Amino acid sequence: LPTLSIPSTLQDSLMARLDRQVTAKTVAQLGATIGREFSYALIAAISPLDEATLTEGLRQLVETELVYQRGLPPDAHYQFKHALIQDTAYQSLLKRTRQQYHQQIAQVLEEQFAEVVETQPELLAQHYTGAGLTAQALGYWQKAGQWASDRSAYQEAMSHLTTGLSLLQTVPETQARQQQELPLQLALGTAMTIVRGYAAPEVEAAYTRARVLCQQLGDTQDVCPILLGLWWFYTTRGDFPLSLQLGEELLGLAEQRDDTPLFVIAHMTLGMTSYNLGELLAARRHLEEGIAHDTPVQRSSPLFRTSFDPGVGCHLFAAFTLWSLGYPDQALARVHGALALATELAHPFSSAFALNGAAQVYQFRREGQEVSDHAAAAMTLSTEQGFAFYLAWGTILRGWALTTQGQGEEGLRQMRHGLTDFRATSAEALVPYFLSLLAEGYASLGQVEAGLAVLQEGWEVMERTGEHAYRAEMCRLKGTLQLQQQGTVQEEAEVCFQQAIEIAQQQSAKSWELRTATSLARLWQEQGKTTEARDLLAPVYDWFTEGFDTADLKDAKVLLSELSKEQ
Repeated sequence: LPTLSIPSTLQDSLMARLDRQVTAKTVAQLGATIGREFSYALIAAISPLDEATLTEGLRQLVETELVYQRGLPPDAHYQFKHALIQDTAYQSLLKRTRQQYHQQIAQVLEEQFAEVVETQPELLAQHYTGAGLTAQALGYWQKAGQWASDRSAYQEAMSHLTTGLSLLQTVPETQARQQQELPLQLALGTAMTIVRGYAAPEVEAAYTRARVLCQQLGDTQDVCPILLGLWWFYTTRGDFPLSLQLGEELLGLAEQRDDTPLFVIAHMTLGMTSYNLGELLAARRHLEEGIAHDTPVQRSSPLFRTSFDPGVGCHLFAAFTLWSLGYPDQALARVHGALALATELAHPFSSAFALNGAAQVYQFRREGQEVSDHAAAAMTLSTEQGFAFYLAWGTILRGWALTTQGQGEEGLRQMRHGLTDFRATSAEALVPYFLSLLAEGYASLGQVEAGLAVLQEGWEVMERTGEHAYRAEMCRLKGTLQLQQQGTVQEEAEVCFQQAIEIAQQQSAKSWELRTATSLARLWQEQGKTTEARDLLAPVYDWFTEGFDTADLKDAKVLLSELSKEQ
């Protein structure tokens, strides 16, 4: 237990008060070992005193106002008036006696207080630690971390697991120690991911250490959550070749074991990685396969608790992919599926992801109010739960929505703030997309140089990481900004539009192709190239079979109508 720094005069005064009442002192020492608060039932179960003597000692403590009492024995509860009183009584015990008390408390809790064992394993961990019984303590620190994680109390989980790992350092390096350390590192990796963000260095450290332990122990069962944790880390860091390798390894294990939950996870990892690389057809195939394997039965798998729910992940990235491929309505259906599943699961981390993912799809569809509503909900939830990664993501998207609602400067401020916070988590994935939103915001206010600067920054990140999902849109935005730049030759913007169309065609990204074809057709319209403009835009527009109420398709239809009249 932590030791408070008590001035010697105050400590002497408190000890003098306890020494004057021998029975009260014994009871105070025993109660202090239990904690700041204790119940009559527990202290009676561990006290060597008979009931009358114990009751008299408690009465004396209450009468001298060293302890407060609520209720009457045997249902009474007691609390030390001040932590200093508890600590003084605790420190007055000999170390050996203190350890004996802690051991006795832990054993009584195990034998007689099943509910405490179930819901407050950290209490047993603390008492076994105080008793110097490291092996028993470690098991309860792990349970405490898992219990906290199951309740989405991830900061608390990190504290319990870190305490357990620190305690483990006092144990000699043996195979038994490695077996105890592995589940602690795995659980810590999950909690760190949620609190610090997927790309935090501590996340890599926890999962890398866990992987070493697996190799040393010859443990193949626990390697799957480790591979998944490392996949999250490297994906968010923008190391997509390594992400792809880890995803293939997970799929190989799923096939080898015929493990359905692992199939969902493996296809999610490969689908999300393929999407980030701009390989949309492969992404769609993997994500739809993941959705097909996802059932309520699979969701009980421990693998599904290492981050957000994989089924939610498959639905959302399928939505991103479907929109890019030219299916806006199917994308929205997947968004609704993700939100419904996250709500059903009542899992805050999955809900925060689903809300941000929904906001992003609405941003693709250029529906500002829906973006604002979903991003704001994600921000509220992330603030309550301490999800720094998702709070930053939501802040950027809400900032973009503000730029479409006549609040350009405030929107830009929020986007810059969110981007700073997002990068503080060490994340690189999504940065090109966020910078393209920022560039669009600058363009809306005519701040051309600032817009081109952030696009260049995004381009450099994209070239470094290989994240090409938003490459076509970044080319289009560059052309749009160049048209606003004084002294720019229109041919330079035209080259950017042509490059964007080529990229979109290579990726089968019909939605990005339509948006860019509309930009280029409008430029040609201004140049009097009416026939060329219509011949460019009409085939792309005619390809679509859905989404005709979306802004991009409406804009294209209006422009085609204008071009038809001008011919």
